[in-house]
Amino acid sequence: MLYSVLDLAPIAEGSDATQAIANSVALAKVAEAEGYTRYWLAEHHNMPGIASAATSVMIGHIAGQTSRIRVGSGGIMLPNHSPLVIAEQFGTLASIYPGRIDLGLGRAPGTDMNTARALRRNLQAPDTFPQDVLELLAYLGEVEEGQTLRAIPGMGTKVPLWILGSSLYGAQLAAHLGLPYAFASHFAPGDLADARETYRQTFRPSEFLDKPHFMIGVNVYGAETDAEAARIRTSAQLGMIRLRTGTPGKLPRPVDRIEDHADPALIRMVDKAGSIAAIGAPATVRAGLERIIAEHQPDEVIVAGQIWDPQARQNSFRIAAEALQQIGAEPALA
Repeated sequence: MLYSVLDLAPIAEGSDATQAIANSVALAKVAEAEGYTRYWLAEHHNMPGIASAATSVMIGHIAGQTSRIRVGSGGIMLPNHSPLVIAEQFGTLASIYPGRIDLGLGRAPGTDMNTARALRRNLQAPDTFPQDVLELLAYLGEVEEGQTLRAIPGMGTKVPLWILGSSLYGAQLAAHLGLPYAFASHFAPGDLADARETYRQTFRPSEFLDKPHFMIGVNVYGAETDAEAARIRTSAQLGMIRLRTGTPGKLPRPVDRIEDHADPALIRMVDKAGSIAAIGAPATVRAGLERIIAEHQPDEVIVAGQIWDPQARQNSFRIAAEALQQIGAEPALA
């Protein structure tokens, strides 16, 4: 089992995008040292608390500041883009950083409807996601005889594609195409078990994979004590509550008692969405990860954690790496 990082480049209260990007670089260096296989960044737009909107630019920046860790998207929301443009962007990245770039693909807007329209996305158009994935695969593959439309750079780079999702749709598509599949269980765990079984049972071997590769998202909030871990997690809870109630902002500072800052029903709602989690001191994190892995048997875990203080965030990812190694995860080779 492998382990990786999912980063939204959080812009914390009292800070700005410049510092958020610097914090992501620092975390990527920690992740590389701790044996994480991948460092993925997510595409979101018009979000005051997220600095990874220009995802391919961030990927290039992180890859340039590290030396071994794979860097990629978790994910690019493909319906926001032309497949040719994405092939050119990631073909360029793969040409600069050969063997280190991943391209995870999602089909949601990654934003609100007004922003989706500003991205020139036709919200009334039919869903062409499967066709767009196939088009993208063709642009990144070898040139066919007579092919006149090519991604340059891009052709022949064979950047690994992943399908991302939070429902059975993505699981079915990834299985049909023989691609690796990443499930967004860190914020939408409802269909995790069904998606896992659908993907594994219907997977068709392909030129890309000979057997299924299933990744799950897990929230980790690790600290020296259970109480401190619960405290640093309140930033993510409050941030998600604000997002769900239509008032997104920068990542909030942590609070001692979240019950004093949010309605109990809203706390329960976001805790349910973030229930695939390991929260606490190192031993507690290890026990939580052990339980999740025993239940879902992933081929890879991608660790998420929206934490206000960058040093606390680095420490949490160190705690997660140590726990995962203790329960049998394989660190990437230095």
